[in-house]
Amino acid sequence: MKKDIQIPKVEDVYVAVVNEYNDIYKTQDWNAYIINDKNVDLDMVIIVTSGYSEDKKTATFRKKIDKLPKKSYAKIELMQEALFTINNAFKVSFFEGNTMFDKTYLFRKNTINFKALQTIPLMDVKGVLVK
Repeated sequence: MKKDIQIPKVEDVYVAVVNEYNDIYKTQDWNAYIINDKNVDLDMVIIVTSGYSEDKKTATFRKKIDKLPKKSYAKIELMQEALFTINNAFKVSFFEGNTMFDKTYLFRKNTINFKALQTIPLMDVKGVLVK
């Protein structure tokens, strides 16, 4: 039975953590985004995030996006810098047509930092990207 289950590979969907200026509070904030670099819309996007280390664990956060249009992105959450010293997992599930996709994006501890910044697809900003 297990050999009959087809799990399609997720391509052109990313999670990025971006450092950006918050005009309302006049602060530099780290925000997590989901990026749809595909040429099709994604439906029923479910994102479950949590942080963990050997001796710490954060609460679980869930977010649902009904539709993420092609070549677009959406904010997932604000991230506090204290979380960067632990692993941060983003479990993403979505439908493309009638097919369900699922992938876990992992930011390992201490990998979100200014030295790791790179250009983020579609956003024209610098951040840390997991493909």
